[in-house]
Amino acid sequence: MDATFLMNNLWIIVCTILVLLMQGGFILLEAGSTRMKNAGHIAGKTVFTIGIVSVVFWALGYGLIYGEGNGFIGFSNFFYGDATTMGEGLAGSTEFLFQLAFAAIAMTIAFGGFAERAKLVAYVIFAILFSVLVYPVIAHWIWGGGWLGEHGKQDFAGSTVVHLTGAMAALAATIILKPRIGKYNKDGSSNEIAGHNQVFTALGVLLLWVGWFGFNAGSTFGVADAFFGYVALNTQLAAGAGAIGAMLMVWAVTGKADVPTTLNGALAGLVAITASCAFVEPWAAVLIGLIGGGIVFFSMRFFDKRRIDDPIFALSVHGVVGVWGTLSNGLFATPELASVGRPGLFYGGGFEQLWVQTLGVVSSGLYAFIVSFLILKIMDKAMGGLRVSEEEEIMGLDLSEHGGYGYPENLTPPQKTKSGA
Repeated sequence: MDATFLMNNLWIIVCTILVLLMQGGFILLEAGSTRMKNAGHIAGKTVFTIGIVSVVFWALGYGLIYGEGNGFIGFSNFFYGDATTMGEGLAGSTEFLFQLAFAAIAMTIAFGGFAERAKLVAYVIFAILFSVLVYPVIAHWIWGGGWLGEHGKQDFAGSTVVHLTGAMAALAATIILKPRIGKYNKDGSSNEIAGHNQVFTALGVLLLWVGWFGFNAGSTFGVADAFFGYVALNTQLAAGAGAIGAMLMVWAVTGKADVPTTLNGALAGLVAITASCAFVEPWAAVLIGLIGGGIVFFSMRFFDKRRIDDPIFALSVHGVVGVWGTLSNGLFATPELASVGRPGLFYGGGFEQLWVQTLGVVSSGLYAFIVSFLILKIMDKAMGGLRVSEEEEIMGLDLSEHGGYGYPENLTPPQKTKSGA
């Protein structure tokens, strides 16, 4: 058996594990950024929705993305079961698992818009429908031989396919679910609902940062030329620059180096470089990440002023910065590295690639938002509301939805009284 074939498959399985471990980062990030009365719910729903996405992706999702079809959708390879272990590139099952992990990340991003107020059944139903009607369509357009791929759309590891798609679904959810109780006052002013554990949030960001090497470097799909090292370098530089950019921006504007903003800046740098990590030079990766970190600060303030309650800032980190990351290819992609599409504006490619990138984010973003909004609106009517009752929200989803508590030691059990004399 060819050694390169074996090493390619081993590398991608390792990267798949790294991407799946990013879910642990999301658990800590979301739990730490919200209140402790919902921590167990956040952890549990993340795990069981990965299970839902896995089965749906096996049955339908992979075929809708990579099956033979047309420019809009695929129509084959359903109930995936390719047992081939020899050939060039990757074994079928290896590639399948890697792509499944990406689909699960998009779903988790979307659920950021549900945080602290959605019924458990809403997660279950939307996980199924998003994994069939939303994510596979956009992934097929760009990665599966669809119409955007034919136009030369550059999205190496998913700033659009994964991050923007998930964020647009999160936006639809936040609009329909409306803000959490106590978030906004009648005069329109905002109240901070602080997360309960910044250490959890920081650990979550670090896990995501490490997992992103599987996300980006794994998208090289091989080890033969060690190009994955170059992709990893750009990823690291952009993440670091994003953290610096966000911290400097919030420090300059508010006079305080706010920790959550700095952490979101690191994630912004990672999201921004995801589309371009294989197409740009290191200096451009630093600039892309730095700008992403600055953008995320202003985006967070923008949504808050418009009474859009986004507890984990998915709309800013994954949505707005996902757009910037995708567009950055149209500026900084080099002639030597642009294996898809054309070089960027600053490398003699003119506006052509920038136009293709813009077309990609507009069409993908609109599709993800409109379809997600329609799905959630129909669910809202059919279920008598996606949101838990006011009493249940105040109580917390740990108790109201699961009958337990993520921090059970904080529940004081009823004291037994002694009977008799």
